[in-house]
Amino acid sequence: MLDGASREIGCSECVELLADYIDGTLPRDQTELLEWHLDGCQPCVAFVNTYRGTVDAARRLRESSDAKLPAELRQKLLAFLKRSDAAR
Repeated sequence: MLDGASREIGCSECVELLADYIDGTLPRDQTELLEWHLDGCQPCVAFVNTYRGTVDAARRLRESSDAKLPAELRQKLLAFLKRSDAAR
């Protein structure tokens, strides 16, 4: 994890901080470092936007009592999550 003495963060640290950043709970100093990184890293910007869209979509699904996840989408999501977990 990132320590207070760090002046830069890389892409892997960006991913580690993302959930707290999206939730708005990331400390200000780390938020500034992350945003500085995002200013110069288009792949991380794309990742953040995709992550944010996924979080928003999941939130909308959870809030809708009538929402059913189509079987194909459910299978793709589960496969993605398994790959992501295996990559760690």
